[in-house]
Amino acid sequence: MEQLYQQTHNNCFFSLFRAVVENEIQASIDQIFSHLERLEILSSKEPPNKRPNAKLRVDQLKYDVQHLQTALRNFQHRRYAREQQERQREELLSRTFTTNDSDTAIPMDESLQFNSSLQKIHHGMDDLIGGGHSILEGLRAQRMTLKGTQKRILDIANMLGLSNTVMRLIEKRAFQDKYLMIGGMLLTCVVMFLVVQYLT
Repeated sequence: MEQLYQQTHNNCFFSLFRAVVENEIQASIDQIFSHLERLEILSSKEPPNKRPNAKLRVDQLKYDVQHLQTALRNFQHRRYAREQQERQREELLSRTFTTNDSDTAIPMDESLQFNSSLQKIHHGMDDLIGGGHSILEGLRAQRMTLKGTQKRILDIANMLGLSNTVMRLIEKRAFQDKYLMIGGMLLTCVVMFLVVQYLT
């Protein structure tokens, strides 16, 4: 008991010490980042011949500090994972097991409800497929009807084309007949005039 208490006390002390050190390191990194921002501003004010070298050095410092930040985060992540494993191990070791200390009932209600939901979904999908099949059959029937209608329209269009040709011929013939009639009338008038002029 005394040994466990001493071990727990030491673990708490080391955890607190690590937390303080990590906080100090993080504060230092943040302070370095702020200094680097000022250095970047100052490097932009350097003479043109020295500016690339100054910017390169600032970028190198930035890279080094970012590498330190990444290393700190990796260390914290590993520490958190190790502490969680230790805590889970201690909980497992300190747990007392007894026979049938938990509920051994099988949750059948959820399984039955899940099965009922699956059956409803299955029937719904069957109805949906049946409705889609009916719609498809209706579309096929409409397609056949439209094909018949299209054929009739083409036949009527052909007939109209023939009728238009006949009408044009009739109009042309009527136009010719009108000129023939006028010509005949004029010729008859001339003949009548000549007959009256020379025979009387």
